[in-house]
Amino acid sequence: RVGVHACSPGKMKRRGAGEREKEAKKRKLLEALGESRLPYLTPKDDGFYELWKRKYSKLLLRSADEIPKEVHEGVQEAFLTLRKFGCFFRDLVRIKGKDFFTPVSRILIGNPGCTYKYLNTRLFTVPWPVASYEINYSHPEISQACKALIKLNDYMHRETTRALEEQKLTETKETEDCAVTDRPPDCTPSITAMGSALRDQSPSPAPKSDCSNMRERSSYNLTLLNYMDPQQMLFLKQEPYFGMGKMAVSWHHDENLVERSTVAVYSYSCGDSATGVLGEETSDSATGVLEEETSDGRDPSVWHVGLKIAWDIETPGLAIPLHPGDCYFMLDDLNMTHQHCVLAGLCPRFSSTHRVAECSKGTLNYILGQCNTALQNLQTDTDLKGMSLQSLDVAVIKLVEETHNEVEFEWLRQFWFQGKRYRKCTEWWHKPIASLEEFWRKMELMTSLLLGEIRKEEQGNQRIDCLLPLLIQRHELRKEWLARCHSQLAESLPEDEKPECRPYWEEDDPHMPLPFDLEDIIHELECLQEKVES
Repeated sequence: RVGVHACSPGKMKRRGAGEREKEAKKRKLLEALGESRLPYLTPKDDGFYELWKRKYSKLLLRSADEIPKEVHEGVQEAFLTLRKFGCFFRDLVRIKGKDFFTPVSRILIGNPGCTYKYLNTRLFTVPWPVASYEINYSHPEISQACKALIKLNDYMHRETTRALEEQKLTETKETEDCAVTDRPPDCTPSITAMGSALRDQSPSPAPKSDCSNMRERSSYNLTLLNYMDPQQMLFLKQEPYFGMGKMAVSWHHDENLVERSTVAVYSYSCGDSATGVLGEETSDSATGVLEEETSDGRDPSVWHVGLKIAWDIETPGLAIPLHPGDCYFMLDDLNMTHQHCVLAGLCPRFSSTHRVAECSKGTLNYILGQCNTALQNLQTDTDLKGMSLQSLDVAVIKLVEETHNEVEFEWLRQFWFQGKRYRKCTEWWHKPIASLEEFWRKMELMTSLLLGEIRKEEQGNQRIDCLLPLLIQRHELRKEWLARCHSQLAESLPEDEKPECRPYWEEDDPHMPLPFDLEDIIHELECLQEKVES
């Protein structure tokens, strides 16, 4: 039997095909390069600003001195507070069937009930203060940190809206100017400064969007905070295409975002390694090693964001230095057409990456709604002595059992795999997770009742065909999550961060209607299926 993933077979095939396509493109690009490296430019190179204007103009930089002092003070204090209370965690993510620790430590903060999924890991927001929600933080300083971050979020939203409006006006003016002078439509605007809202002449120009669309694409619902101290990392990957040096985050598109939405990033590199005191100088020996590696390119002591056009070997890349308090904005479709990486400097660095997460299936309200719909098929019998299923229609069975798998593998196991980390900041999620566990238990009962009905039937082939692949999926995923929770990497984590395989129960548990291991039930259904078909 082939192992499966937490999605429908169709989604699995599409996701697998997408990953294979990306790997093939990467392989082809590296083969084309051989031992050589692509060129890239930094601000000290001739043509840097011209290249930025022509190919990367939807990357907008706001230098630290353009940002209000009170924003800097609140955000930087929030970063240090969250680190002081141990709120940053390296995620144990899954890539191509293997588990890895991220080199960067993270915490997700945002709208109550929102989640964000990356690298097969669902992060749950530590909620920032929102009217009509009661949020009890574990410490008043953490409450203040979350308030500072929602203020930063408001600032990022305003700046993004302004930049998108400027972009729209400039594009309109360029179109009019090109028409008046009878020049071709790719006429190039001038560039005034590094921080200007430059207008991209690269492929796929954005269509004109109305105000509501613009608001939607800049209404950040969460921020993923990052922290890394390069001096504490035993190994960081070298950038493979341009020779830009060590990477904190490899080349990627940010995933699971609203289409054409902007990503806004506040960057704060803050002094010496965690082994010393903030503000002390780094040892000459460490500096010398890094400088030797990239002496002819970027300054290796300074953090940079790297940009390239996705899968393009013709256009030089950019390495843009990030000084403490700088912000950058990946406007419109830049995150779709280009890839970016984060190039490590010497000092520890925090960042706050504000996103419009695609949350159609990633909010607490969504999954509670799915559960409530599924549980409508469970009814109390008229004699009040037991429960039964209201409908045995195949479409209803499919909806219920898919929801059963979704709540177990996309929510419960994801949450408990991250240990007790969320309690560091707040216990806000624990009550809703307890509700989801109760709903899941009822769905276990519903599967048991369905199996009872199938066993009574002589012609139950359609129902077996519907249920069997979903049970196989459930069985294989339970084995996978159990193995992940007891892996060597998982066991190496501190006690309060260790993954918990939950829900889990022994075979003779009198409170559970079905066993944890579904192999015997699957075999039984396969035999019934063969019998019906014969």
